[in-house]
Amino acid sequence: MFNQYQDLLNVEELCEILGIGKNVAYELLNNGEVKAFKRGRIWKIPKIAVQNYVLISSGLNQRTSYRDSNI
Repeated sequence: MFNQYQDLLNVEELCEILGIGKNVAYELLNNGEVKAFKRGRIWKIPKIAVQNYVLISSGLNQRTSYRDSNI
């Protein structure tokens, strides 16, 4: 999924990866949900930050496995 992208992404690539519009992308960047930085007026988004966001928002980063849960 991420292999085709450079290590630093732009807003358009973030939108493409997450399947979101620019308004939502800027909200994620401005509130720090996706860690990034600005060079002048241009957002630079580390690919690893997008990967982390996907893991966290999907719950895949939780250490509790299905086997260990009380279900």
